[in-house]
Amino acid sequence: MLLREVLGDAARDAPPVEVQALAYDNRRVQPGTLFFCVRGFTRDGHDFAGDAVARGAAALVVDHPLGLAVPEVVVEDVRAAMAPAAARLHGDPTVTLRTIGVTGTNGKTTTAYLVRALLEAAGHQTGLLGTVTSIVGGLEHSVARTTPEAIDLQATFAAMRDGGDSHCVMEVSSHALELGRADAIHWAAAIFTNLTQDHLDFHPTMEEYFAAKCKLFVDGRPQVAVVNVDDAYGARLAAVIRDIVPELVTVGIDTAGADLRATQIESAFAGSTFCAGGLELRSPLPGRFNVMNVLGAVAAVRALGVDDATIVAALPEAGRVPGRFEPVDEGQDFAVLVDYAHTPDSLENVLLAARPLAAGRLICVFGCGGDRDRGKRPQMGAISARLADHTIVSSDNPRSEEPAAIVEEILAGIEDRGATEAIVDRHAAIERAVALARRGDVVVIAGKGHEQGQEFEGGRKLPFDDVAVAREALRARLVA
Repeated sequence: MLLREVLGDAARDAPPVEVQALAYDNRRVQPGTLFFCVRGFTRDGHDFAGDAVARGAAALVVDHPLGLAVPEVVVEDVRAAMAPAAARLHGDPTVTLRTIGVTGTNGKTTTAYLVRALLEAAGHQTGLLGTVTSIVGGLEHSVARTTPEAIDLQATFAAMRDGGDSHCVMEVSSHALELGRADAIHWAAAIFTNLTQDHLDFHPTMEEYFAAKCKLFVDGRPQVAVVNVDDAYGARLAAVIRDIVPELVTVGIDTAGADLRATQIESAFAGSTFCAGGLELRSPLPGRFNVMNVLGAVAAVRALGVDDATIVAALPEAGRVPGRFEPVDEGQDFAVLVDYAHTPDSLENVLLAARPLAAGRLICVFGCGGDRDRGKRPQMGAISARLADHTIVSSDNPRSEEPAAIVEEILAGIEDRGATEAIVDRHAAIERAVALARRGDVVVIAGKGHEQGQEFEGGRKLPFDDVAVAREALRARLVA
């Protein structure tokens, strides 16, 4: 494709240069590549333009002239130019690939899994992009971030389309929305799960965090918007977009006027049953928060044409996600659950869901990530102290911070520490929780969920899996 065709109006006077690929990382440049000199948080792509040219870049997208030996297209915002260019190069794949975005602080992964399962049950081959994994053309791949950069994202959409996928469900992070990664997508539907404190290391305030989430609906203009109006920010969002999107479906449990409302909820370890929209629904996912996730998914697929009979039949087998309220069972007489809960709201929801499952005590192991929103640390300490009978504060992904210092910031939120321990080593903390548990207790290991490593200073990542460590501790206890 010619450079002027890839970049549109920004390159209307560009020479007839043929573009075969796009890149924002100079190490991925090959002959015929259009290189985007993106200004990042720590590095400026303009500094690597010379290397990109040496590797065969056919042209550059810059925000100021560099005077190198290839055509340069000057734009106001290089990052913003990537998404539409990538969409054009790949034939605008989401015109035909019906794409559903899921955004919110908590529940994105479970909701995305639910939507995909229900669409597949209806006979629609569906791709998946999210925190845990990606599925493209029926093949599973590992993921590096929740929402890839626009160049990679549009290439993935094209691979889904070419691999036989008719639909795609993807988690959409606030970072991606703020940085334009999710631009140039034709949204068939978008789901808002909730908004609670998180990512305030990136978004200066909750209002700016909310504004980033709104971009999916206000700028993205989905054909269908599904919004949780039990959430205060969701109620605000629904009011803002009511006259913007073609179809708005509100969901809730407490909100009497919600378009799809769950009633007669019963939840136990084996899952939940409830009524909604004239349907009697059964889900394998326990907890009120998972009922909300199911509501969002059901509302979305209904709007996309999935019939009620298919939903009712498929839902009992849908939605199990690695590291999301995942049981670890080695035949012990108490329960162990691993969950990704890493925000105040998600930790509270998981502990509230686990409490009715405990005939005995509720024991919680958790930590907070380093180089991330520090304000939530004492909040999470207070939540665990209030809702669990015994709390073990440990390390999560400390990154560049001192693990013990993070633990102290969590402990600052706990007034009465009589039922609280601090064990910085996460492996030892999980072993301690398993050793403490008695018949009928429930042990919740929160914060890392599906993650397979622990991140330390300098980007060092050591293998670590909460499920595997818990299983090892249980086996050691049972043979002792």
